[in-house]
Amino acid sequence: MAKVTIHCVRHAEGFHNLSLANHSIADPLLTPTGKAQCQTLSQTFPSPSKITHLISSPLRRTLYTTLLSFPTAIARGLKILALAELQETSSLPCDTGSSLSALTSEFSHGEHADTVDFRYVSSDWNSKTGRWSPAAHCIERRARAARVFIRAVAEQSLALYPDRDVDIVVVTHGGYLHYLTDDWDGAGKFVGTGWANTEVRRYGFREEASLRETRESRFGRLGAEIELGREEQRTLRDAVEREWCESGYQGPREESAKL
Repeated sequence: MAKVTIHCVRHAEGFHNLSLANHSIADPLLTPTGKAQCQTLSQTFPSPSKITHLISSPLRRTLYTTLLSFPTAIARGLKILALAELQETSSLPCDTGSSLSALTSEFSHGEHADTVDFRYVSSDWNSKTGRWSPAAHCIERRARAARVFIRAVAEQSLALYPDRDVDIVVVTHGGYLHYLTDDWDGAGKFVGTGWANTEVRRYGFREEASLRETRESRFGRLGAEIELGREEQRTLRDAVEREWCESGYQGPREESAKL
């Protein structure tokens, strides 16, 4: 039976990662170190020939991480699906994406021409209002919508090729990854995240549209397979959200949205 694996990746180092002052840079690019991290990932990612889909946040650092880390997949003709729901959590300049017109222009010529599909990015995607708000409950809703989208992509692939494994690479952001995976263990390891730049963790789907890290992935990074329970995760989430709100990385959760 064909297997579905979601390879979640945090973007490589961007200029905003160098200092808190650099959080004022709008939609920053990758640093030379970040580009080198992508080169390393391109050489260490197992079986890149098996990648069936590339999905990325539309911010420039995630798009370029995808392009530079998975060049053989791009060379095979895979296009990056830019998904607005994968954008980072805060409304800081560094976490606010460029306009859709600017992005389509940037990726319509040169060496990266026609490598990104922006059909799932609306003109208001970078407004940080409404459904794109940095409020915790809005981020959570976007994360669920992203999982539903990714699952639909996998199911469509299985319907077309029932005997072929589905390997989807999802490149997004450190803070947002905790919402996407609903795993808050170690969220305070780095600034605003528990994920290192270009770190890869692997997941499968369980009931509905939730993700569960594979045993191999979890054991490989922690040396143990034991997962935290739902209540433990909620306790950690609430504590991390309070800290991130105080630091300006996101807005508070509505009382009615607290679980």
